[in-house]
Amino acid sequence: MTIAPKLLKGAIVAIDPDSQKLSVIVFQYNPHTLTRRLEPQTMGGESRLQPLRIKGAPTETIDVEIEIDASDQLEKGIGTALAMGIYPQLSALELLVYPKSSRVIANEALLNQGTIEIIPPEAPLTIFVWGPSRVLPVQITSFSITEEVHDTSLNPLQAKVSLGMKVLSYNDLPSKHRGHNIFLAHQVAKEVMATVGTMGDLGSAVGSNINIL
Repeated sequence: MTIAPKLLKGAIVAIDPDSQKLSVIVFQYNPHTLTRRLEPQTMGGESRLQPLRIKGAPTETIDVEIEIDASDQLEKGIGTALAMGIYPQLSALELLVYPKSSRVIANEALLNQGTIEIIPPEAPLTIFVWGPSRVLPVQITSFSITEEVHDTSLNPLQAKVSLGMKVLSYNDLPSKHRGHNIFLAHQVAKEVMATVGTMGDLGSAVGSNINIL
């Protein structure tokens, strides 16, 4: 009997800035593709040495498309799916780009009292989890939802969610911020991984004697 390996699910984790409470949104189906773009942060300039200097981690963006479907839950007769479809799951994703309503109400009260300067509410720290080696603090930069099937009450039953994310590195966050340490740990893990994927002998790799050093 062959036992299939357990499939790890991707997820997005939001950490509330006030309570530090975690909200975990696990992908129902892992995206088929994940597009990553890295823009190196080099010094540039006219000096011959400047192009070899790196200011910090590259600017990285990630694009994924998530599919959400209520079919399995409807077949099992799960109450929330019968009553609301996938609206709760979509709401959890959408709230990643909303300020907390309590903060909005509090700021409006301060404005009504004559407060001149209002500090914008802090968003939750959003973590993109794609396996144990890629746990990244991110900022949602684009968000689109295509609702494809609805029930008789117009609750969505199937949807595709396209997410654009910017990875937040130690360039973006103060040293004492939780996200700063999460990204640094990710880079250290990447450096360890890179030693597995490279060779130290150029000659054996290209089949020729090339003198670089």
